[in-house]
Amino acid sequence: MKKILLAVSTLLSLGFLSSFVETNDNNYEAEVKQWQQKRIEGLKREDGWLNLAGLFWLKEGENTIGGSDKNAINFPKEHSADFVGKVILKEGKISFVAAKGAKVSLDNQEISNAEVFPYQGKPIVLAHQSLRWFIIQRGDKYAIRLRDLESPFLKSFTGIPTFPIDPTWRVRAKFVPTEGRKLKIIDITGRAYEQDSPGKLVFSVNGKEYTLEPTGTPKHLSLVFGDLSNKHETYGAGRFLEVEGPDAEGYTFIDFNKSYNPPCAFTPFATCPLPTKENKLEVAILAGEKRVGEH
Repeated sequence: MKKILLAVSTLLSLGFLSSFVETNDNNYEAEVKQWQQKRIEGLKREDGWLNLAGLFWLKEGENTIGGSDKNAINFPKEHSADFVGKVILKEGKISFVAAKGAKVSLDNQEISNAEVFPYQGKPIVLAHQSLRWFIIQRGDKYAIRLRDLESPFLKSFTGIPTFPIDPTWRVRAKFVPTEGRKLKIIDITGRAYEQDSPGKLVFSVNGKEYTLEPTGTPKHLSLVFGDLSNKHETYGAGRFLEVEGPDAEGYTFIDFNKSYNPPCAFTPFATCPLPTKENKLEVAILAGEKRVGEH
């Protein structure tokens, strides 16, 4: 009788554990799906990547903008006056002067001129019809980043294909500090720059050890990585991934199910970093977002 009771108890215990694992898996899948939904919503926002309509490098002095081909910088004709105004670059400072009757606004107030760079905090965004633009700096160069809230690509966007959510692609990683280390980053324009790398992430896939070098801080790590899936299944120039900082014992989790495409996968008007040589993995990471296009 004792043996029977023990067997029943064991089965109940195993059943409970099985249910517990299944519930956890279900919770995990729901959490990743929620992350994926927020990702889509972020891309569609006014400050998302789907509405980019242009990246225009400025020359020193006056740069005319508008829908007419006579301008130095051509905005989409269907969403712009022929002449919107002038963007003036002078020794690293940038101002804007609106053309008469162009109706350019800043913070919902129509303006005739504005100092737009440098700025404190968020970029200074100017608006004209469905267009929004602001200044970005890359090294010693400056450009107008243009958005169109009526972008055809934004309207036709239906989502991002993803691999099936698989908990085994959430891998435990050891954080090894590398104080003072800097990574040489090259972006798609060929510009090189350095970023701090607080440590290495050491982990295993199918029993083989791999290493990734993040940027960021020990509390929040950012990865740009490539892998063998980039050849066919995923974006050719690699993907991005955010990782929480390590716990008190120096461990964290790399959740490859949350690997996501860089902005350059959606638009030719972004300037994305490429994976460093050290961050190109000799394994196919069949998790996260799949290829959506090449730009």
